Amino acid sequence: MKTRRTPPRRWPLALMLTLLAAATPLCAAPRGEQAPPAPASDPGSPVDSDWILRTLARPAPMRANFVEFRDSPLLKAPLRVSGEYQRPDAETMVREVRVPYLETTTIRTGKSGDGEVTIARAGRSPRKFSLARAPEIAGLPASFGAMLSGDHALLERNYRVQVEGTRRRWSMTLVPRQQALASKLREINLYGRGVELRCIETQLAKGKTVHRTLLAGAAREADGLSTGPALANLCHGEAQ
Repeated sequence: MKTRRTPPRRWPLALMLTLLAAATPLCAAPRGEQAPPAPASDPGSPVDSDWILRTLARPAPMRANFVEFRDSPLLKAPLRVSGEYQRPDAETMVREVRVPYLETTTIRTGKSGDGEVTIARAGRSPRKFSLARAPEIAGLPASFGAMLSGDHALLERNYRVQVEGTRRRWSMTLVPRQQALASKLREINLYGRGVELRCIETQLAKGKTVHRTLLAGAAREADGLSTGPALANLCHGEAQ
């Protein structure tokens, strides 16, 4: 009997989602700390990408709790996943899921942009994948490293960056420049209030599936919400 193997073409998309989920939210304030409000003298000032990147930049080590919601037409209600993101050093990112299952995803990158992803789930043998198997997304860790370090130039080389709002309430949209990644990912949207990153939305190039991660105050305010529209309003800052 032949062993059934997962079609190779499915791995790039799965790895991409893992990288997106494990990297960006580490811009949030460390666990146990609340981000201070924007300076009272300029909360209404127009926002720009340099200000957002300076605000979100956090050096390693980092830890941040998260609540993720995956909304899809195939689901009656968004799937809720919670746990902790960790960035123990500049080359390592960890996404630890605690509810509704136990799973740890570790991404280690090298200086040359190569790297390896390890997925360990309770009751199963760990799985390891080289980023070389998915060349169209191999640069994602470096791209998000640019965001975490506030490197605007590097981020602009990989994404078209658009910002809206004021320092009181703002959003930043990242659209992939490279066709290989753009064929998988439509855009990434970040939403914040002051210096607090509250929500990240990842939209795939095909279909209507939305991967939504709530952070900081928005994660706490998500208790009791279960519908896609309510969570979208909270993510976009339309819920008080």
